[in-house]
Amino acid sequence: MTEEPPMVVLDSPRQDTATARQAAADYVSRHCPWADLEAVLLVVSELVANAVRHTSGWWRLTLHAGREELVVELDDSSDQPPVPREPDFGGGGGFGWHMVQRLAGRVEVRPLPEGKRVRAIWPRPAEAY
Repeated sequence: MTEEPPMVVLDSPRQDTATARQAAADYVSRHCPWADLEAVLLVVSELVANAVRHTSGWWRLTLHAGREELVVELDDSSDQPPVPREPDFGGGGGFGWHMVQRLAGRVEVRPLPEGKRVRAIWPRPAEAY
């Protein structure tokens, strides 16, 4: 039986997007070399940036890997689910949520007692076993 690698947890307000990206890069490199590192880092960046931009309270980033998948979770204080917006090529944004949904294998949004959880999940490819 393989033991699950430890989780990486970052909490606001002590952390920022750059710190989250670095922690995710270190974790994925050690525990999930099969994962698309650039895709994971883009998703981490987007989820943390959105939590900073669209919530007035706390957020928590968690990464963990099992035998079958890599999971990135972002919990935050807002009970409002992410809403896709029409992309604004003039600099107004609207690309992030679309990007998260395309880069992760699966995305889930679940309410929490005091906020929500966004989960981005990458299944381990068969050839990586």
